[in-house]
Amino acid sequence: MRILIDTNILISSVLGHGTPFKAYIKAVTYPNQGIVCEQNVHEIRRIFNRKFPKRVPDMEKFLSLALQTLELVRVPNAPVLQEQAIRDENDRPILRAAIKAQADIILTGDKDFLESELEKPRMVTAAEFCEMD
Repeated sequence: MRILIDTNILISSVLGHGTPFKAYIKAVTYPNQGIVCEQNVHEIRRIFNRKFPKRVPDMEKFLSLALQTLELVRVPNAPVLQEQAIRDENDRPILRAAIKAQADIILTGDKDFLESELEKPRMVTAAEFCEMD
């Protein structure tokens, strides 16, 4: 499966080894292919600089290792019809990137994604993803 990993899962993966980290590991392990988009990378850096400045070195180390195996996707400029299902306009570019990358799943804890009722890509929490076969 192709799994776009949302920023909140990446942040949780840097900060701890709970369910989001386990879901991250599963998403980047064969036969899965983990994906992130440019917006995810910009968001994680912005959030760590603002909320966790002392953990920025940890985040940069995590990103440098992660980007060796994750597929990094550019965000298309052109809107897609499915975006209208996403309340938060800041999340819409991530959906565009997931569609461009032909992601099967967006791995997220973001309610704007989870409540969107989109079927493709499917929105899945870390706990749900860890339980999937």
